[in-house]
Amino acid sequence: MSDIFTGSFRVVAAGDSALIVEFEERIDPVVNDRAIAVAEAIQGAAIAGVRDVVPTYRSVAVYFDPLRTDYDRLVAQLREQSQRPAATSGVGRPPLRIPVCYGGDFGPDLPAVAEFGQMSEAEAIQIHAGTIYRVFMVGFVPGFAYMGIVDARIAAPRHATPRVRVPPGTVGIAGVQTGIYPAQTPGGWQLIGRTPVKPFDATRPEAFLMKAGDAVEFYAIDRVEYDRLT
Repeated sequence: MSDIFTGSFRVVAAGDSALIVEFEERIDPVVNDRAIAVAEAIQGAAIAGVRDVVPTYRSVAVYFDPLRTDYDRLVAQLREQSQRPAATSGVGRPPLRIPVCYGGDFGPDLPAVAEFGQMSEAEAIQIHAGTIYRVFMVGFVPGFAYMGIVDARIAAPRHATPRVRVPPGTVGIAGVQTGIYPAQTPGGWQLIGRTPVKPFDATRPEAFLMKAGDAVEFYAIDRVEYDRLT
């Protein structure tokens, strides 16, 4: 299985049971739209033996059973779908609005983010909550949505040494990315607040709150409102 190069993308073999379609190596909504469109097309094609299809920022991983999959057909499908222009995802859907209690114990890194941008904490909150973010991909742990693009003024880099435990619902920034920790995990992002909303809940009919291509908007709430919503 050799790499297949075609224009602005390539199909890469990842072992004997996975293929990866790679697009331009940058964080860009246009590139991400192409990845999402290819993933949806492959899922819709219902190719025998395909086990899972996972879009990322700028690639799509296709996992398959080599004993059941027509490899040549799968490669042909990937090449065909990857050359099609992608429709803009999320068109007509309003942003998902997520409340955040910023700062204090919930956002211990908010002062550092404000200092990074040479501004007040209130200004940093206003900037973070004043942007509509795109969900580029979901990964790391179930429900962790990688969102962007964070305003450069508050795009503080991740910590050199991650925290051992980050509480669920914590909102963080890592450069141009922002996200919500769905569960208690280690994490190195700058922690700026917490939301009572659960990005992942296995008891819901739709366990995942967000998917790739969604639009998200944060808005500030106080601790009283946070406790009421919890």
